[in-house]
Amino acid sequence: MARPQPILFDGGVTKKEIATFRRTVRMHFKKYGRSFLWRETRDPYYILVSEVMLQQTQVDRVIPKYKEFIKKFPTLKKLVEASLGEVLILWSGLGYNRRAKLLKKCAENIVLGLGGSFPKTKKELERLPGIGPYTAGAVMAFAYNMPIVMIETNIRAVYIHYFFRDKKSVLDADIIPLIEQTLDRKEPRLWYNMLMDYGAWIKKEYGNPNKKSAHHVVQKKFEGSMRQVRGALIRALAQKPQTLRVLGSSLGFRNDLLRKCLFDLEKEHMVVLHKRTWRLP
Repeated sequence: MARPQPILFDGGVTKKEIATFRRTVRMHFKKYGRSFLWRETRDPYYILVSEVMLQQTQVDRVIPKYKEFIKKFPTLKKLVEASLGEVLILWSGLGYNRRAKLLKKCAENIVLGLGGSFPKTKKELERLPGIGPYTAGAVMAFAYNMPIVMIETNIRAVYIHYFFRDKKSVLDADIIPLIEQTLDRKEPRLWYNMLMDYGAWIKKEYGNPNKKSAHHVVQKKFEGSMRQVRGALIRALAQKPQTLRVLGSSLGFRNDLLRKCLFDLEKEHMVVLHKRTWRLP
């Protein structure tokens, strides 16, 4: 596909520029659009599962886990009935395991607190545990086809690439008016899928435009981090309950790091200590 010329942002865009931008995004999707299971449903629960899984995790890693998760927990009620340990075992390998706990808490809030009725407004969704503006907006757009203005990494990449190529420290506050101006209000669900696929392609083709974002944060090194230790512990305990001594021997981390992470995880109710043996709840 020929590389498009960027539109230089000067404080606003004309109808012609909007039409050109939309046409470019649509042409790319027509040729390179991706197919995912979560794009084949409008079930807000399934959409929520996919969005939580996709937070800071590559799509290729999410695909098999999403399929497995939906098969094991096909409804909010099934997720509520499961133990956190069961959910963590399935989630193991995706990383950021706290997301699994928050997703289960969301299900509990909806089933036990809202009578099983899934929230239908962005404000209601944002009241759920761990649900921020983007995730709430994504559910509104993808499940309910509502023309919500939202921004995430691939969407941000598209607008910086097109409208702010020659600028640095671009604020989301500068991008959001453009998202609103160019939004397809009849088919926001399809439009946002198009944008996300185009943004992913731009990153591969040009490098990551988000490095010009004022909100860009360089991810901390994973090797040797507490996140690595926590993830390793959850994966190990997903296999079977183990003592600290056995965990230290098999995982290769210092005992003081393992002990700290275990007690932190215990405070978060993600692991349980019983007779000197650690296990998932």
